[in-house]
Amino acid sequence: MAFIDNIRNSLGDEWLPIIYRERIRTQPTRSIKLDIPTRENKADIQYTLLGIELKVGKRRFSCPDLSTARYLRVFARFGSVEFAIPYDITKISTAADELETSWQRLVLNLEEYFAGRPAAVLSRARSSLVKTVRNDIAEIGSGEAMPLFDRETRRKGTQQ
Repeated sequence: MAFIDNIRNSLGDEWLPIIYRERIRTQPTRSIKLDIPTRENKADIQYTLLGIELKVGKRRFSCPDLSTARYLRVFARFGSVEFAIPYDITKISTAADELETSWQRLVLNLEEYFAGRPAAVLSRARSSLVKTVRNDIAEIGSGEAMPLFDRETRRKGTQQ
């Protein structure tokens, strides 16, 4: 669709699937699988007595920290069921920042493109855009359950 190409071109390197492919999948990652509907979802971060949870519909997912919850929320919003998360926990916050910024710019560009048109047209266009992003992420893939470390290890005190 022409409007999707227009938005993709206006975002350039900040297009969410490009960030995912070039900045996240190029580093060691592990795959995550969420049991959520494959459509646009409302995803909320909740603070409970037991810690931080991501709530998607009626499902709740326990998260070890806020940056992980923010990262998962981006993918849950557009219904991506399986995706990769950086293995190095210090990189999750930066990745979440980049992905959230890209998501917000994507939504703003969509609303600007369809300004003055009926809400039904905007809704259909948003669904198409979300589906495109979800399919692009699925095409890139989620990788292995755990990263493959390509370096040899030696036990202390042994000769090789």
